[in-house]
Amino acid sequence: MKKPELLVTPTDVSHIHALAQAGADAVIVGEQRYGLRLAGEFKRAEMAEAVEVARQHGIRVYAAMNAIFHNEKIDELGEYIRFLADSGVDAIVFGDPAVLMTVREVAPHMRLHWNTETTATNWYTCNYWGRKGAKRAVLARELNMDAIMEIKEHAEVEIEVQVHGMTCMFQSKRSLIGNYFEYQGKMMEVEKQKYEKGMFLHDKERGNKYPIFEDENGTHIMSPNDICIIDELEEMVDAGIDSFKIDGVLHESDYITKVTAIYRRAIDLCAGNREQYEAEKMQLLEEIEAIQPKHRPLDTGFFFKETIY
Repeated sequence: MKKPELLVTPTDVSHIHALAQAGADAVIVGEQRYGLRLAGEFKRAEMAEAVEVARQHGIRVYAAMNAIFHNEKIDELGEYIRFLADSGVDAIVFGDPAVLMTVREVAPHMRLHWNTETTATNWYTCNYWGRKGAKRAVLARELNMDAIMEIKEHAEVEIEVQVHGMTCMFQSKRSLIGNYFEYQGKMMEVEKQKYEKGMFLHDKERGNKYPIFEDENGTHIMSPNDICIIDELEEMVDAGIDSFKIDGVLHESDYITKVTAIYRRAIDLCAGNREQYEAEKMQLLEEIEAIQPKHRPLDTGFFFKETIY
């Protein structure tokens, strides 16, 4: 049976070694100027080094260019895409059509993965971008299992689904927290907030803490829980979902590595020994629960909810 790719977000170049040894098939890296909500910042030197390290381990590297671009950045996209192509990345992850158009002009051989995070909600749209040149569609996190299965059945492109980690609930291009601090007469170094793990919106009524950070792309408010469906992989494996993503944003590298190893075991068993997977899957879930940060409860996201807008 076909195994889905295990895609993970490393925190830095050295972390790629550990993730590869833990069983990752691919990593997604980038810098905040062009990509959204990554676990670590990879400038050009780190990007090139990441490709070299990945090649040592036989895993793939995807470059994140899924930011929303305004006019002032358009002129620099071509030069950055040429750099990525020369570095040997395996694919560019994009959401803005400006990236697709520029790739056609300067690196038409480059593989593209379409990822808007919110609008990949039906197979027609996935196939639309596929016919424009994308080889993969990254599905919205708000879809339930039935919708995912229907999209996969009709998709002409590869399908990627997030199976673990937090999700973005809100993004504004504005520096909301930075502006608030400035209003108070305080200074905040916005560029460092991407790695700040101590900022939360606290909902006392529900007892929820929503992680928040700021970077060059604005303000991001994340879900209070982490998705975890390590014990519910059967249907997607049987349907041939092409890639399972572990999103490590705002998590420590050691946690991401351990979760990767546990999912590696789950995927291998689910695809190769279903009876053993059924016997072990609750133990695998318990292993993740044992290392889960206390303020980050696990849930199954929207996978088993009726999708209502």
